[in-house]
Amino acid sequence: MMETAKGNRLHITIFGRRNVGKSSFMNAFLNQLRSIVSSTPGTTTDPVEKAYELQPLGPILITDTAGIDDNGELGQKRIEKTNFKLKETDFAYLITNPNEITEYETDLITKFKEHHVPFMIIVNKTDTVSKEELAEFKNRLTALHVHIGFCSSLTQQGIDEIKSKTIKILEDFLPNPPIISDLVKTGQKVILVIPIDKEAPVGRIILPQVQTLRELLDIGAVTIAVRDTELAEALASIKPKTDLVVTDSQAFSKVSQIVPKDVTLTSFSILYARQRGDLNAYIDGAKIIPSLKENDNILIAELCSHRPIAEDIGRIKIPKWLEDYTKVKLNFDTSSGKDFPEDLSKYKLIIQCGGCMVNRRLIVSRIKSALNQKVAITNYGILIAYLNGILPRTLEIFSK
Repeated sequence: MMETAKGNRLHITIFGRRNVGKSSFMNAFLNQLRSIVSSTPGTTTDPVEKAYELQPLGPILITDTAGIDDNGELGQKRIEKTNFKLKETDFAYLITNPNEITEYETDLITKFKEHHVPFMIIVNKTDTVSKEELAEFKNRLTALHVHIGFCSSLTQQGIDEIKSKTIKILEDFLPNPPIISDLVKTGQKVILVIPIDKEAPVGRIILPQVQTLRELLDIGAVTIAVRDTELAEALASIKPKTDLVVTDSQAFSKVSQIVPKDVTLTSFSILYARQRGDLNAYIDGAKIIPSLKENDNILIAELCSHRPIAEDIGRIKIPKWLEDYTKVKLNFDTSSGKDFPEDLSKYKLIIQCGGCMVNRRLIVSRIKSALNQKVAITNYGILIAYLNGILPRTLEIFSK
């Protein structure tokens, strides 16, 4: 379970002002020293992450953030990183001292509600005040109609109760939709096409391919993995016929010509368009491609930070394919990792990668930001299928 990828974990983030005990709470929650604890305000700078098993809920990623009330130029940068974490937070802990609800807490509560993030206010340092004071403060918080927890990170009193409350709140939390296991039946025959080219990592296959394969194995599908060069041979060997072919999107042009029309075809990236994002929004985004005009601005949004190569999909291939299709010169920008512009108004289209390395909430927040600014957004697989004239065919699997 500890091998669960970050993108498949429930993201729990700890927010609050400086010196309210965020790092102490994280250490107590984990029952280990993970975050540096100090009486000096601003000890936590960059977010500190730790994978953890919160049973029976399952694998989570818990993150300690910098104080939301940090000051100075450097402090402002820390606050920006803290605010960014909200975009990928599935559940939040808001830590506060007893008898202290300030404008910083109320502002965070407003943000949680705006982003539809479930949260719990954690009153820390309960060992420093009387029971009467705590009871009075609890009455004040009850008026806010929020989940509340009380603890002392120093003595660990209340930590187990907070975990139990968290599990109860999130027991109906919907995890990421499956990648493929709800689309394929036990015993069906599936071919995974995995080209081995310059972008393929030496000695391994990439995460979407691994996770798709694992889901197919879990449901008992008969699964064959081949390169595109052996696809025709694999298809001929399966009788009466293959039920589904899943390919790397980059090979759509070649693979779509090899796979018979009566065999369902899609790609790893399109499966991820549903599992990590919003499939319908991506499909709608691709529809604006014919209307692209000379010098329109396009944003390629990558979530992996990597060194580009000569055949890079996001920086080389997609721009070339898109210009070849539209017959116009386009301007391309690239965002890498978790960097993503707040102001998207200059762009006609955003092309998002599959997002296998992050959780669904982060990508959905990007889609929401684009749609709110009336900017079309699609993803790699949907776009490539559209350019090859096979998008309807690659979406048949979802209607079935």
